[in-house]
Parts: sequence; structure tokens; C-alpha cells
Amino acid sequence: MSAREEAGVLRPLIGITGRRFRLSVLNGADPRYGDRCIDTSMSDFATRIAEAGGLPVHLSYDTDAAAVCDWLSGVVITGGQDVHPACWGGDTSVVRDVDPRTNPMVHDAARDTYEIALVRAAIDRGIPVLGVCRGLQVLNVALGGTLVPHLPEGPVSHLSAETAPTDGTVDHVVSFTHGSIAGDLFGTDTITNSWHHQAVDRCGAGLVVTGRTDDGVVESIEVPGRPVLGVQWHPEWMKSNDPALTWVVEQAMERLANHEPAGREQRSPQ
Repeated sequence: MSAREEAGVLRPLIGITGRRFRLSVLNGADPRYGDRCIDTSMSDFATRIAEAGGLPVHLSYDTDAAAVCDWLSGVVITGGQDVHPACWGGDTSVVRDVDPRTNPMVHDAARDTYEIALVRAAIDRGIPVLGVCRGLQVLNVALGGTLVPHLPEGPVSHLSAETAPTDGTVDHVVSFTHGSIAGDLFGTDTITNSWHHQAVDRCGAGLVVTGRTDDGVVESIEVPGRPVLGVQWHPEWMKSNDPALTWVVEQAMERLANHEPAGREQRSPQ
């Protein structure tokens, strides 16, 4: 037991979503078990969440969304491939007949289903949610919103050629709404990195836009009065410390202090 736990202060469990693919995708994998799958999430999230005081845990697609929310104090929906257009009324002809277990960048209906269910379960329970890049789009779709299927080229570079980690380029300035979560975290505006080709079109129920780049592309969304934030950039891949990850841990700590997890009540006495 840590000193923090001995003092009666538990660190909040922060669930982090990820991907599932076959081991054959990895260079050097033993071909004898290449058709077996691996669940993975970006370690940068875990590292930064741990540094901020949280306990990061990876959530596989098999981790029941409703049940795990009895244990979690925060949820991070991470980046990755496009959300399947069938989830938001888009053009399904763009979907390739490729197994997402052999190509982690094609549409993955199983991931979409899981993350949408997780977002809804977390919001229903008042659990803080941070959506990152694809995760922002999942948040929007989970609440009934739609997406821009492909952003045209313009004065702001959204699908950057920069290598992670990076704090972005001077053309990618995000301006925020005063009094919003993002505005309180970042001020009037900030430069961020950017690796996306889709974006929010129509906001889902209860969501509002709180950040945009100069070309009008949505860069942050929130549910006013609730601990729900989506950012279109990658805070885990900013060279600087991005307050979005600190925010979700702090919100999770506050929830943990006020809502005892069901799992802790069930632990046997030492």
C-alpha cells in the first residue's frame, strides 16, 4: 500500500482505451502465434496520467463498459482510425473490406461500439471524460453528432507532417470560449499539434463548441456544467505539459473523493 493510500487518499483509476490487432502486424513477431491478437494503448497517456497522480488502466473491448464504470473515476478515449460512418450517418462506401486486426488504421466497428458505450456509461454516471482526437469525434458521435468526412486543404494544416512529440506549428492556433473548461485551461488561445482529417460537423446533444482554429474547424467540445471535454489535438504528444491530461486526473480525484467506488466497498479487510 502506498503512502497516499495509507493516508486514506486513493489515487483515481483512469481508464484508457486502445486498439486490438494481430501480432503478425509487429515486425519480428513469432509466426507461430501471429494470428493471435494483442490489446494496446499509447504509453504516453499512461505515463502522463501517472505523473499527474492518476492510476492509468488499459481497457480492452472485453471490459464491459457499464460494469467498469463502477470502478473508474475517469475515462480517456484515445486517438486512432476514423469512426465508422455507419455510426453517424456518413457515406459507408468509403469503408474498405480489410480486417482491422491486420491493419490498425482501417475502420474498426468493434472499437467504435465499445467506446461509444463507454462514453455513454461514463457520462450517465458523472464520470469525467476526456476525448482525444478520434476520441473527441467518438464523444460527439456517442451523443448523436455528425462529422466532416474529410477536411479540404486550407490555410491551417490539420493533418500535420510533424513527428510526435511536437507542440505544433504557428498556423495551428486554437481560440477558446471564455469561461469554458478549455478556456480556463488554455486561456484565450494556444498553439497545438494536429493529426486529423475529419472533424465535428453537427454537435451531439448537450455538447457545445468551445475551441476553433482560424478556419473554423472545431478543436474542443464540452458539455456545460459537466466534466466532459474533447480536444482535437494530442495532449499526450505535446512536448510541453498539456493541462488537458492534468484536468482529467484532477476531476477524477474530485469524483473519487465524493463517490466511493463499488469495488473498494467490496474489498476484504486487511
